[in-house]
Amino acid sequence: MNSRLFAVACAAAWAVLPAAQAADTSGSYPTKTIRMVIAFSPGGPSDILSRLIGGKLAERMGQPFVFDNRPGAGGNVAGEIVATSPADGYTIMIANNSILAANATLYKKMPFNPAKDLVPVVWIASQPNILVVHPTVPAKSVKELIDHLKANPGKLNYASSGSGAAAHLAGELFKSMTKTDMVHIPFKGAGPAITDVLGGRSQMIFATALSVKAYLDAGRLRPLGLTTLKRMDTLPGIPTIAESGVPGFEATTWHGLVAVNGTPKPVLARLNSEVNAILKDAQTVKFLEGQGAIIEGGTPEKFAAHIKAEIPKWAKVIKESGAKAD
Repeated sequence: MNSRLFAVACAAAWAVLPAAQAADTSGSYPTKTIRMVIAFSPGGPSDILSRLIGGKLAERMGQPFVFDNRPGAGGNVAGEIVATSPADGYTIMIANNSILAANATLYKKMPFNPAKDLVPVVWIASQPNILVVHPTVPAKSVKELIDHLKANPGKLNYASSGSGAAAHLAGELFKSMTKTDMVHIPFKGAGPAITDVLGGRSQMIFATALSVKAYLDAGRLRPLGLTTLKRMDTLPGIPTIAESGVPGFEATTWHGLVAVNGTPKPVLARLNSEVNAILKDAQTVKFLEGQGAIIEGGTPEKFAAHIKAEIPKWAKVIKESGAKAD
């Protein structure tokens, strides 16, 4: 699936107003181009979801969107850009569990405070990660992979979309729970990380179905296990890692729309309403569910409660696994 299928291109340059000049335009919002900052490189789930949702929002709200990929520091580069933008609803971001829940523990120094500087708008989707390997890896199951890793400690690489990303933490959790050793190779997004695995330079990755399903269907990557506790009907034939010799293993990815704290409530309400409508659109549902995503939606309070619950969960994973920002 082309990640730009739903994108709306805009050639106009983005002009940022000083914070002191930010006006409350909630009554007529939106009246100009909206900037969607993307925290990771093109081709990954954050990029695909941002262009999908942003493109649909542009159609519904009658204003163009600029898509601005700003990868780096596990999403912190993009997070800081959004956190320091005018609180007027014209700079928004689809953030994931790295930015909103894990990075505060993983990084010694954060350039912004996700809990104070960003406000949840709507939870978009949750996605299982799939442990996939390059076809040259001899393992055909999770158990065989564990045996292979134990026989070759430190010789296999696992790629990730960046330090602190769900793919990174899933790998560290896997290492900790299986008592194996593999080398973490971080990238600035799922796209280049998956490219590295496709080329055989890294041998495995924990990636969302949204990122790798086409490669699984083409036989270019081999799936070994899901990171959910239960199997998924949308991904038939793939067992869970938990049932494959690593009881209790769970590491999913989730995304939701956020804005700058202080954004007028009517603006937040408009964005929430529009995204919820998009998530009920038949075309959107077919695409997301076909890629193994679980559509969430709902109120800002639902999303805020989920974030609050995820922070201690990932903090525990980081501390117990010894994961560090590379």
